Amino acid sequence: MAKLLVSLLALPFLTGALPADGLVSRGDRSHDADSFNVSQFVPSDSYAPQKHGIPFPLKDESIQPWVKLNQPSQIAAAAMIDAASTCTPLTPSNPSTWWYESVTHNGLSSFMSSNYRNEYSVFRNVVTDFGADNTGATDASAAIQKAINAGPSNGGPARGSGNYGTTGQPAVVYLPAGTYLMSSSIQLLVGTVLVGDPINPPTLKAAAGFPNDHVIYAKDPNFGGTINFYIGIKNIIIDSTSVDGAQSLALLDWTVSQATQLANVVFNMPNYSTGHVGVTSQYDSNSNIILNDLTFNGGAYGLKLSGQQWILKNIKTSGTTTGIKAGGFSVVCQACSFAYAATGIDATGVSGTITVIDSSGSNLGVFLQGTNSGGAGNSVVLENVSYSGTTVQLSGSTVLTGSVTDTWVYGDLYSSGSSSRGLARGTTVTTPRSSSLLSNGNYFITQKPPTFQEYSADQVLNIKSVAGLPVYGDGSTDDTANINTILAQYAGCKVIYFPAGTYIVTNTITIPAGSRIYGEGYGTAISAIGSNYYNPNSPGTMVKIGNAGDVGVAQIVDIIFTVADVLQGCKLVEVNIAGSNPGDVGLWNSHFRIGGAAGSKVETNCGGSPDQCKAAWGLIHLTSSSSAYIENMWGWTADHDLDGNNGQTISTGRGMLIEATKGTWLVGTAMEHHTLYQYNYNNAKNVVSTFQQSETPYWQGPGNDIAPIPWSSNLIASDPGFSSCASGDAKCGMAFFERISGSSDLFLYNGMVWVFFNNNGGCSGDCQSNAINILKSSPLYIYGQGVKSVTNMFLESGSPIAKQGDNQGGWGGNIAAYLHDS
Repeated sequence: MAKLLVSLLALPFLTGALPADGLVSRGDRSHDADSFNVSQFVPSDSYAPQKHGIPFPLKDESIQPWVKLNQPSQIAAAAMIDAASTCTPLTPSNPSTWWYESVTHNGLSSFMSSNYRNEYSVFRNVVTDFGADNTGATDASAAIQKAINAGPSNGGPARGSGNYGTTGQPAVVYLPAGTYLMSSSIQLLVGTVLVGDPINPPTLKAAAGFPNDHVIYAKDPNFGGTINFYIGIKNIIIDSTSVDGAQSLALLDWTVSQATQLANVVFNMPNYSTGHVGVTSQYDSNSNIILNDLTFNGGAYGLKLSGQQWILKNIKTSGTTTGIKAGGFSVVCQACSFAYAATGIDATGVSGTITVIDSSGSNLGVFLQGTNSGGAGNSVVLENVSYSGTTVQLSGSTVLTGSVTDTWVYGDLYSSGSSSRGLARGTTVTTPRSSSLLSNGNYFITQKPPTFQEYSADQVLNIKSVAGLPVYGDGSTDDTANINTILAQYAGCKVIYFPAGTYIVTNTITIPAGSRIYGEGYGTAISAIGSNYYNPNSPGTMVKIGNAGDVGVAQIVDIIFTVADVLQGCKLVEVNIAGSNPGDVGLWNSHFRIGGAAGSKVETNCGGSPDQCKAAWGLIHLTSSSSAYIENMWGWTADHDLDGNNGQTISTGRGMLIEATKGTWLVGTAMEHHTLYQYNYNNAKNVVSTFQQSETPYWQGPGNDIAPIPWSSNLIASDPGFSSCASGDAKCGMAFFERISGSSDLFLYNGMVWVFFNNNGGCSGDCQSNAINILKSSPLYIYGQGVKSVTNMFLESGSPIAKQGDNQGGWGGNIAAYLHDS
C-alpha cells in the first residue's frame, strides 16, 4: 500500500495554503513524449515506505460513537405501510439526463469541525454553483478550480489547505453535459471525484496554445504519490485536438495510488501527434490498482505509465502511435484493443510479468514489444490474443507471429506435475477456462462500473430523505434499524443513494435481492460499533449481501466499509447471493479501511502492540452460495494515520476469504496488512482473479508477535495454523499472501506480495519465509506471480517448491506460469 516518500516537514500545506489559482509549482514539468523515462519513478530494490501521519487540525474530536452513540427517532409505522404500498418494481426509463444531477444532495463530512460541517458542500455543480461556461465560448477552467478548492461557505479554510487530513474533505465536482474550454490546467486534491453525466459526457477542451504540460493534474501536490488516495475521474471526455500536435502536452497526470478510480473517460488527441499523451504518471512513485474503460483516439501515446503495478481493463486505442507504454513490476492488460498504431503495448519497462488477456490488435506494426532478460524477469504471458501480424518482439527480435488461442508463456515455468523450474521461451500451455466464468468466449467483465443511468430521478431514493425513517450518516447516530427498514421496503423498486457521511451501525445491515446501492465518491462509509462485534469466536457480520440460496441482483457502487471501534468479532462484509447472470451481484470501487482515519477508536488507541488491537475479525467473505463480480477493491488495515499522527499497530485477522463455487470474478483487488492471510481460497471453485496486490503487516517478523498470534485462540478450520513453522521462527510466522486449500479451477493472474519490514524496521535479505501455501488443490492455473523479499514463493502442504532465489526477476522473484497442480 502506502509508501510515503517525503517528510511531512517538507509538505507545502504546513507552511501555507494553496495559491489562489489552486495550482502548486512543480518546478520544471516539461517533458517530451518520446524521451520521457517511463521507469523514472519505479521504486528500486532498496525502496521502503515511510510511515508518517497526516494532520487534521479541524477534526471534531468530540464525535466518539464508542463513548456516546445517539439513538435515532422511532420508526413510523404509517411510513412503512405507505412505502410498501407505493413501491413499483424498477424498469429502465432511459432518461435524457443522469439522475445524480437532480437528486437531493445532503451529504456531509461527518468528522469535520462543528464550526464548518453544516456549511460544507460535498456535491458541487460547476455550472449552477460556480458559473462555469459549458458552451465552450469562454474559459471554464477557473470556475472548475474554484469548485475543487471550495471549503465551508462560512469562511472556513479551503480544501488543500492541510486542515482536513485525507478523509475530511470529500468533494464530488459535477460537470453537466456541454463543452468546457480549458485555458489553463486544473489541480485535483485528495478526496476529489471529478464526474460527468454518463448519458451525455461533458468535454474538457484544451484551448489552442494551451500553456501548461497537462490539462489535469490528479496528484494532490501536498502529498507523495503513494498516499494519494480517494481521487476519481469518470464519465468525461478530455480533448486536445485544438492544440498543435507537436506541442508537448499530456491530458492527465495520474500519479496516485490505491482507492482511486479512473473510469469511462475518452481522450481525444490529434492522430499520431508527436507531442500528445493521454495519461502519464510521472511526478512521483505510485501504487495503483486499476484503470478501466478508457478510450484513446490519436496521440503519441495513450497511456504512458510508471509505478509498482497496474491492471488496465477495457482499454481501446486508435490512431495512437503507441497504445500503452507501461513500466513497473507487474502489469495486466485485460480486454484491450489496439488499432492503427506502430506498437500496441510497449512493455520494455515491465521488469516482472506483462499479462495480456482477451485482447486484440489490428493494423499494427507490432502487438507487444518487450525485453529479453534471459531469465525470470521481463516475462510475457498472452492468453486469447487475436492478431495477424508480429505479435511479440523482444529486444528487437520477433518471437511470436499470429494469434494466441490458448496461453503463451515466455519466462519461468513450473509445468504440471513438475517441481523443477523450466525456462519457457514461447511455450504454449493449456488453460481450460470454466464455462461459468465466460461471456462470448472471454472472461466476463462489465463494460463499465454501474451508474444506474437507465433510471430516472424519481426512481432513485436518497436514504436520508425518507419521511418517518430518519437516517443521519453523521458518525454519531445509530442508523441500523432505519437503514434496514428502507432497504427491505425498496429493494427492487428504487436505486438507493447514500449521500456522503459515516453511517454508524450496531447490528447487521442486510442488503436484499433486488438492491442497487450508490455511494458518493469516497465520502460514504458504513462503520460498525457495539457488542454484536465483540466475540472473535462467533463474529457478527456488519453488511450481509443476500442470504444463502438467494438469486437476484445486488449491486454496490462507491462505498467504504470500516469499523468505529476495536472489534475483534466483526466480519465487515459477507456475500451470499448469486446472480442469474454474471455481474448481477457485484461491488465496484468499494473499499475497506481498518484504522488510520477519523471517527474510529482504532485510529487513536492502536499505537501499542498488535495483541492490544485486534481491530476486526476479517474483511470480506464470499460464501459457497455466492457468485459475485468485484472490481477495484482495496482492503487496507492502516499502516499509518490518514487523519492525524497516531501510531497504527493494528491486527486484522483476515483479508478476503473465498469459498464461492458458482463463478467469481476479481478484477483489480488488493488486500494489505492482515495478520493470517491476504487471500484464502478454501474449497473454492470457478474463480478468476486478474491482479491481486498485497503487503504483509509491517509489524510482523522477528521481534513481534508470531502468527497466528494474536488470533491463536480464535482460529477457524480455514485459517492457517502455521504448524509447519519451527518454534520461534518469526519469518515463517507471517501472513500468507495466499492460502489455497481444497480448491479447483482457479485462474489467478498477476499476484503480488511486497514485504518491506520486520517489526516495523528494516530487514536485510529476505524479510519473510513464505508467500503461497497450496493444500490438496487441483487444477490451478497461476500466471505472473511476483514477490519482494520472500524466500519461498510456493509451498505444497508446507514444503517449498518454488523459491525466489531460483526465479530472480521483477522486484525479487517472478514466475510466469505455475502449473504444478494443473
